[in-house]
Amino acid sequence: MSSSEDIRDNAEGESVVSRNFIENIIDKDLEDGSCEKIVTRFPPEPNGYLHIGHAKSIILNSGLAKQYGGDFHLRFDDTNPMKEKTEFVDSIMEDVRWICGDLDKEMVFYASNYFDTMYECAVKLIKKGKAFVCDLNAEQMREYRGTLKEPGKNSPYRERSIEENLDLFERMRAGEFEDGSRVLRAKIDMSSPNINMRDPVIYRVARMEHHNAGEKWCIYPMYDFAHPIEDAVEGVSHSLCTLEFEDHRPLYDWVVRELEFEHPPKQIEFAKLYLTNVVTGKRYIKKLVEDGIVDGWDDPRLVSIAALRRRGFTPESIRNFIELSGISKAQSSSDYAMLEYCIREDLKMKRPRMMAAIDPVKLVITNYPESEIEYLDVANNPENESMGTRKVPFGRELYIDREDFMIEPPKKYFRLYPGNEVRLMNAYFVTCTDYLTDEDGNVTEVHCTYDPETKSGSGFTGRKVKGTIQWVCADTAKQVEVRLYENIVDEQKGVYNEDGTINLNPDSLKVKTSYVEPALAEAKPMDSFQFVRQGYFCVDSKDSTEEHLVFNRIVSLKSSYRPK
Repeated sequence: MSSSEDIRDNAEGESVVSRNFIENIIDKDLEDGSCEKIVTRFPPEPNGYLHIGHAKSIILNSGLAKQYGGDFHLRFDDTNPMKEKTEFVDSIMEDVRWICGDLDKEMVFYASNYFDTMYECAVKLIKKGKAFVCDLNAEQMREYRGTLKEPGKNSPYRERSIEENLDLFERMRAGEFEDGSRVLRAKIDMSSPNINMRDPVIYRVARMEHHNAGEKWCIYPMYDFAHPIEDAVEGVSHSLCTLEFEDHRPLYDWVVRELEFEHPPKQIEFAKLYLTNVVTGKRYIKKLVEDGIVDGWDDPRLVSIAALRRRGFTPESIRNFIELSGISKAQSSSDYAMLEYCIREDLKMKRPRMMAAIDPVKLVITNYPESEIEYLDVANNPENESMGTRKVPFGRELYIDREDFMIEPPKKYFRLYPGNEVRLMNAYFVTCTDYLTDEDGNVTEVHCTYDPETKSGSGFTGRKVKGTIQWVCADTAKQVEVRLYENIVDEQKGVYNEDGTINLNPDSLKVKTSYVEPALAEAKPMDSFQFVRQGYFCVDSKDSTEEHLVFNRIVSLKSSYRPK
């Protein structure tokens, strides 16, 4: 089943596979013979890190290629050297590999490798009388372009001879003209109701070193000219892009038609993925990075693919999220809670459940033998018996979470407080007998007694308790750093202020010195676990070391999302 198919029951109770509109188009093209092999592509511009919205395009394009037994291309649309960096190329490559698996080197392409072909295509248009060199500057060009209600007017240079245009274009390539002094424009229709068709610029002068082509070129093609050529040269059958390119499709079709490609690609538009209350704009993320508000494009509070990977999301959870979001032409927004639901669903049966004291306070069992350590059998995942069990050390002094003890608890508080009895998970019943505080009234130590007859698994049925809390043995616990992440945006105020700044959440990151089971001392970067009653956590891939483990909270256990 494809990433966007949906199985439903019809009126007769039979299972019917519902297909999206893109699959219906491809089915028709294959059936009528207009397409023999499906070739799709993901064409990012390497001017920043990819975000969750790009994941939709990656999964859609790669999924369709796999579904129809075709090819999927990763192609860098690197036609604008002013914004592109090798750093971004490398990050995009890593993101696509993470989502799709290893990439065949033969399926990785660069638009810049076609610069010679694009130049030849431009010359072909000039020779056909379909392109001309224009001397208007940017401001004059805007004046000539017209408006949505008024047609544009022809450039005074539009009727240059083919010979003059060929000469000027060759001199543009040779570097005779200053940046911005001349451009090559397609000759289409200045009265077109579609402004994109009003003699658009297809080449400009730009003296910039290119990350891939070096200093070979001082003229570069515009995206709307380069993109259809790239698709056609690579044999792309269906060029899938988001809805903002719908008005550009007539120009896309014009380019492949005028250049007489034997098998022209077909552009199809689909709705972008919008995620509520998150920052996805590259310029906003760049500012957060430059201002030091986040520690890079992969800061776990962001929704770049690199950030989601570092936080502990899995490719499976991202693919499930895209599937639930659906593929259509209608613009809509997906709730971030649905993304959190997907990672919980993916991890809950796969990851071990470990005990941790995130905000620790010491608990002393005063009647437990001093210096004695016993090892208790604990299930690695109570919902998945195949994951087996482990031995967990237990002793006189433990750490529990501060929130699991209160001096004066409210009603229906079933955890530990003076005089109350609770179960220590997988261990014994304990009753609070005393506590210590510092000069500010903060609890520093809780004293309890235990009942040795109540050991888990012993079959004890003498009485029941309402509360169960997790713990770690103080003598063997591993001290770690835990980072508790929340949305970087203040959701109550919305993402952006009127002046374009971001409404930042001052509590988007809390750092805790915590204690975890000794079994976690060997955890490696990207390993993930459920911390009992706390949420899912992942070993940070950037800051964690063997001596100083850092755990990122992926997601809490509570969910506000309910699948339909």
